[in-house]
Amino acid sequence: MELLRFATATASLPSTSMAALFLSNTQWKKKQRNAACSIRAQLSDENDPLLQSAINSASLRFQETRRPDPLFVDPYAGCFVLPHTRMDLENKSKQYCIATKFIDDKLLRTVNHMDGLKQVVLLTDGMDTRPYRLNWPSSTIIFDISPTRVFEKAAEKLNGIGAKIPRRCLLLHVPLESPNIQETLVTKGFNGNRPSIWAIQGLPVMTLASFEEILLTVSGMAMKGCLFLGELPAWLAETEFGNKSSTKGWMDNLFMSNGFKVEMISYDEVAKRLGKVVKPGDSENILFVAEQLRCSDDQMETWRRELQRVEEDGDEEGFEEL
Repeated sequence: MELLRFATATASLPSTSMAALFLSNTQWKKKQRNAACSIRAQLSDENDPLLQSAINSASLRFQETRRPDPLFVDPYAGCFVLPHTRMDLENKSKQYCIATKFIDDKLLRTVNHMDGLKQVVLLTDGMDTRPYRLNWPSSTIIFDISPTRVFEKAAEKLNGIGAKIPRRCLLLHVPLESPNIQETLVTKGFNGNRPSIWAIQGLPVMTLASFEEILLTVSGMAMKGCLFLGELPAWLAETEFGNKSSTKGWMDNLFMSNGFKVEMISYDEVAKRLGKVVKPGDSENILFVAEQLRCSDDQMETWRRELQRVEEDGDEEGFEEL
């Protein structure tokens, strides 16, 4: 009952707009139309880049699941994979699957240490099967921020094979195309006065400014001490990615300016702990874990109201003494 009540609760809204946060399907459609010399046509499964990217990621999970000693098992990835899909990106597959395993484990360890209702926000490509395949503890509410068209297709396929999230948990979709992601999250029940963990993997990000909007959003909604982790494209870095020290400095500045203490995670080191080997220095992404150092907007508002109440009570007591 607590889970259902929380899912319908509302809270104060941060003022920052999220309209420019993500690359929407509308933007992709416009790009496709321009590239097709003004041919006006609706996106199909074959020419939708968001859908194809999500299918490619599912293919990598499917490939990993079929290995003799998989890092993880995704029993649902196969329903997204087309028969003709090629799976020959060996090193990319290893890095993606190592990151997936790392994120899976970090999510579950963190959520299992949360008291009461647990909030998980996944910024995904729409075919993330984590809500279904991970053993979430009771009273976990999962917000999936992803492209609507991809999410709906994925949900249809998952329903077709009988996939279900764990009992007493709740999955809520937040459309990537929402004019204000923050408002939509709050409307669906997100509460900035409760612990949360945020993870990004597969979400289409166009520019550095877009990712900075993401950081600003998480900073405004996540309580102090909450974690934000995942992968971000290496090309976002303004420095040469091959220079680790420069990239680390860039990451530190980027995250600290938005209230986070960040740690870059080495794919090679994670692989070694898992008994795997990857080629060092050849990743298209940056794996990271960041800790929120600031209070959420809701925490600040709660404390402001409490301080105002204490001051008002003090004024009333002083007046009675007179």
